Amino acid sequence: MVFDYCVVGGGIVGLATAMRLLERRPGSSLLLLEKEAALGRHQTGHNSGVIHAGIYYPPGSLKAELCRKGAEATKAFCAENGIRFDVCGKLLVATSDLEVERMEALHARSKENTIEVHRISEGELKEREPNISGRGALFVPSTGIVSYAEVCLAMGRRIAALGGEVRLSTRVTGISEAVDAVEIAAEDENWQARKLVACAGLQSDRLAVLAGLSIEHRIVPFRGEYYRLPAEKNDIVRHLIYPVPDPALPFLGVHLTRMIDGSVTVGPNAVIGFAREGYPRLSINLADMADYALFPGFWKTVLANRASAMAELKNSLWKPGYLEECRKYCPSLTLSDLLPHEAGIRAQAVRRDGTLIHDFLFAGTDRMLHVCNAPSPAATSAIPIADMIVDRLTAA
Repeated sequence: MVFDYCVVGGGIVGLATAMRLLERRPGSSLLLLEKEAALGRHQTGHNSGVIHAGIYYPPGSLKAELCRKGAEATKAFCAENGIRFDVCGKLLVATSDLEVERMEALHARSKENTIEVHRISEGELKEREPNISGRGALFVPSTGIVSYAEVCLAMGRRIAALGGEVRLSTRVTGISEAVDAVEIAAEDENWQARKLVACAGLQSDRLAVLAGLSIEHRIVPFRGEYYRLPAEKNDIVRHLIYPVPDPALPFLGVHLTRMIDGSVTVGPNAVIGFAREGYPRLSINLADMADYALFPGFWKTVLANRASAMAELKNSLWKPGYLEECRKYCPSLTLSDLLPHEAGIRAQAVRRDGTLIHDFLFAGTDRMLHVCNAPSPAATSAIPIADMIVDRLTAA
């Protein structure tokens, strides 16, 4: 049998793509291959579970549009499938004069992005969040929380209901394009598909190379380390508490996040990971390290961001430094409040010149489309990202 479509990758972007292909091309045959024993095991299953509103992105940008559409689509999908979510809102808290200036600029940007945002004074902030200190804040009421692992499971069920085949524990070992089909190999099995789309996240560059594509970037794993607060402090905040972002830094910084299970986490920081898929603290994969150590773009990135890299590394190694980042706006926290929590790993695409790629990046041929970079917040934006991928795939 020759499938109409093969999707490689069972994270939320791959699942949403498979789902949208079957919804928009009813009757098509589709095979989804996932190397893990369950769906959403990597970036999707280790993120903070936030349904973002898109306040950070440049007005009119694709990321802003996809995030706004994605937040609506995610909430609608959850409502249709009985998945619990909570629109608890988010506060971006300014703790200094400089952050107040940045907050005002962000407020102006949010109006251009047509996102509902309210300016909150210092007194109003204290009324809303008695345990949070700041000079003021922006309140984004549409921000929510959900379990994206549950979203993935529901998408998998939807794919099966539409006639798609999902194969777990199936690691792709070969991809080759013939005149009329793409041949996919996985250990002792082989398949053919008229079109292939790869949404491989942390392994996206390797899968592109496996398929014979020439790429100019590599995936560098950035490890985001979190702590969980004790259960007795689950009510320490009513909203999500985020810092006002520093535009000079590549990542957002430490924040307090209410989780859909009722717990509260603090984090993440961002340090170089020694394994693409190693979540325990001392995980090391020599092949993963060699991949980026031999790539010139990695060293250029480290050099360009050495000050923030050293600060993040210090806080990773020295818990009191991490605590100070949290206490900027939640001063009551103590070292004993920072309990272990599983880390996440972000697939950061880096160009040969050291540039961090923050936009979408695709590579492909007549019969293949590889999603080499789906920037944050890809989980929130997964459904409209999938529509964009399907448009590209079916137009080719």
